[in-house]
Amino acid sequence: MGTEVNGEYGADQIQILEGLEAVRKRPGMYIGSTSVRGLHHLVYEIVDNSVDEVLAGHCNEIQVTIQEDNSVKVVDNGRGIPIGINQKAGLPAVEVVFTVLHAGGKFGGGGYKVSGGLHGVGASVVNALSEWLEVIIHQDGKMYQQRYERGNVIYPLREIGTTDHTGTEVTFLPDKEIFEETIFDFDTLRQRLREMAFLTKGVKITLTDERLDEPKVREFHYEGGIKEYVSYLNRHKDPLYEQIIYCEGQRDGILVEVAMQHNSSYQEGTYSFVNNITTPEGGTHLTGFRNALTKTFNDYAKKNKILKENETNLTGDDIREGLSAIVSIKIGEPQFEGQTKQKLGNSEAKRAVESVVTEQLTYFLEQNPSVARIICDKAVLAQRARDAARKARDLTRRKTALDSTTLPGKLADCSDKDPKNCEIYIVEGDSAGGSAKTARNRATQAILPLRGKILNVEKSRLDKILINNEIKAMITAFGTGIGEDFNIEKLRYDKIVIMTDADVDGAHIATLMLTFLYRFMPDLIRKGHVYLAQPPLFKVERNKKVYYAYDDLELGSILKEIGRDGNNKIQRYKGLGEMDADQLWDTTMDPEKRILLRVTIDEESESEIDVVFNTLMGDKVEPRREFIEENAKYVKNLDI
Repeated sequence: MGTEVNGEYGADQIQILEGLEAVRKRPGMYIGSTSVRGLHHLVYEIVDNSVDEVLAGHCNEIQVTIQEDNSVKVVDNGRGIPIGINQKAGLPAVEVVFTVLHAGGKFGGGGYKVSGGLHGVGASVVNALSEWLEVIIHQDGKMYQQRYERGNVIYPLREIGTTDHTGTEVTFLPDKEIFEETIFDFDTLRQRLREMAFLTKGVKITLTDERLDEPKVREFHYEGGIKEYVSYLNRHKDPLYEQIIYCEGQRDGILVEVAMQHNSSYQEGTYSFVNNITTPEGGTHLTGFRNALTKTFNDYAKKNKILKENETNLTGDDIREGLSAIVSIKIGEPQFEGQTKQKLGNSEAKRAVESVVTEQLTYFLEQNPSVARIICDKAVLAQRARDAARKARDLTRRKTALDSTTLPGKLADCSDKDPKNCEIYIVEGDSAGGSAKTARNRATQAILPLRGKILNVEKSRLDKILINNEIKAMITAFGTGIGEDFNIEKLRYDKIVIMTDADVDGAHIATLMLTFLYRFMPDLIRKGHVYLAQPPLFKVERNKKVYYAYDDLELGSILKEIGRDGNNKIQRYKGLGEMDADQLWDTTMDPEKRILLRVTIDEESESEIDVVFNTLMGDKVEPRREFIEENAKYVKNLDI
């Protein structure tokens, strides 16, 4: 979506707000963390600057290259960062951009009407956290270059040649002194750059990995913008109608874009963005969208006698069942709640989205009565199922936190009542459950054995889910409730540990459980309460000494250390039931020795997570086969 630019974009449109001293001392304040996530954030900051040029109507191509030395080069065909002297700083504007925090064309309205980077910290923070950074600017037929090392200028801006185009090239190498890991992951960048391309209609973004013998290249170019994003989200689902409903408009200087389409599933997948930045916690723009959706469909259903006058209105949840939607706004002065930029607070954004969607959705429904009827019929069925689910949910509620009589009978609870000290193991099968109950620390470890595979919630409505005995047992044991009743403050255990066999069936059961938690209790994952136990694959005995190996590599190391001969007795565990209680405690349940993997959600890639769950657990076989074939090379410890 193009935007007009107010005023000129020259050296004096680069405004200085403060210096750059603290970035290297406290990098987490500026990029979130110094983990792999923070590392990749460096690339996004530089690409955001190029996207700003796209939004301003001066750029249509961005190239991102991971070079052989793991440096990253970002090239665009925009106007090029201004090279004139900034009067306030007495320095070339480009030097100000890369060496002064909060300096950029995003302040004061002079350079950009809207921007993705928002705070102007991008270029300078990337510079400060890089071993070195070079910028080359193509402008007015000439090329200019400057180099920095750990944020310090190595030489003044200099002219290095002539050029026949405009644009900016930024190349940087992350600093090993700052980051825990400095190796870029191609797939992580691919997901985010594809999202940027969906959200920025018409731009072509190319990602190249030159670290391989044969460079890997992916190109993202979507003339349909977020309409194509919705098609992508629904590509492994069954859309209920062919059209993508699309609303676009401007209110009070806020540009609004919404695209949506219902599918036959029972899950909602609505993702919201502000200036191309994801807002996982939603905010006023998402509220405006949901209000407009609920009101418009109820008005239509009443007007066309799909709902009778005395019938209960459809709820937002009813209407959004099976909906894939993208809500994207561009706003000049976004206000976010908290430091994480995850929830939009501008009240005018709610009004703008509500107005645009109400007007254009009403028109669409009147023009497409068959589509309107399909959506309303699905919502009415959802309403009936939700009523049934509400009755089923009542059966799963605990009366009080201390009323243990409502806990599932198969649960072996722990005696400590402080949730911070407690953990629950979800165990597959009675055999493993028996060993776990014997092995556990009864004060702090609870055991809930499940019988076989739980229901695949990806293919089921809430009413069916809530009458499933295994799911009811988990909901009741956790104590948080589900859906609209969910309250994480009532969680009875700090850790929820999924403990399954290290084979195909065990992996499938773990995936079913994670699907349930992700769809219906996602905050348990977001807040870091969900873990996967890592039982060993091998037991090695030699001269009455016992060793455990968790993968083939560790087994090889153990055998190399103790010797490879006939004195070794190697057991390959097929399941948890093969371990006695002592072995299970020593290897998998003892907090001093065990290995737990915490399950996390990368909130910047939630739409991609949604696609993966649907691919793995949905109805269509072919996408699942393709996914498994494509990712099989990354799987370890799979027992076939």
